[in-house]
Parts: sequence; structure tokens; C-alpha cells
Amino acid sequence: MQFTILFLIFIPLIEIYFMIKIGTFIGAFNTIMATLLTAAVGLYFVRLQGISTLYSAANTIRNNEEPLKEILNGFCLMIAAIFLIIPGFFTDSVGVLLLIPFSRNIILKIFGSDIHNSKKQTQNDSNTIEIQAEEIDERDKY
Repeated sequence: MQFTILFLIFIPLIEIYFMIKIGTFIGAFNTIMATLLTAAVGLYFVRLQGISTLYSAANTIRNNEEPLKEILNGFCLMIAAIFLIIPGFFTDSVGVLLLIPFSRNIILKIFGSDIHNSKKQTQNDSNTIEIQAEEIDERDKY
């Protein structure tokens, strides 16, 4: 809750600051056009990488593997699309960082270490009991 409030207050302030600073150098019209151009180009690349991630997830599922990496990549692409739609240079730069596979993998390694650790803990947990369900026919009871 607090993070959301801080996000909604500080991100627009940062965006306004950068818009004013960049607008003084390149002009108001060029600033607006650059913002629209980065949004359009970024969304185009999000679409391309999203389709690629979808095919990769389908192949992973076909190979009977967990598509965790593809799901996280898809989530990062969704966040990148949101940041690219929001007008401004700060959010566009964050969106581009999430769009580039190299930097996205670094971000996923930083934030994804908790996911891998919790997954290993559940696999090594001695309190976990695996069972196999068996269907019982009502006529076989008697």
C-alpha cells in the first residue's frame, strides 16, 4: 500500500522534472514527439518479444517442463509495456531496460533468487508427503 502511494506521487514528479529539463534543450514539440515515438517503438518491440515468449512457453510445456522463466519474462514484458505507455523519459528508460533480454535476465536474477530458493526449499522439505490418488467405484465398496 505504501509503495503504491509513493509510486503514484514520486514517479509523476520525476517525469515532470525530466520533461522540463529535456524540453529546455530540445523544445516542447520535440519532447512530446520523442515521448510518443518511444512509446510506439517500445510497444512494437514488446509485442514482438511477447509473441516470442509465448512460443517459448508453449515449447517448454510441450517438453513437460515448468515454464517459470517464460512466465517471469512475460510478466516483465507486461510491466515494460505499462512503463512505455506512461508518458515520460524515466518510465520509458525503465521499460526499455525490462525490454532488453540481457538486462531483463539480470533483473530477474536479482528479484528471482527468492523464487528459486523457495522452490528448492519445497523440494527438499522432509515434511512433504507425495501421494497418488486412486478412484474408487461405488460398487466396489461392498
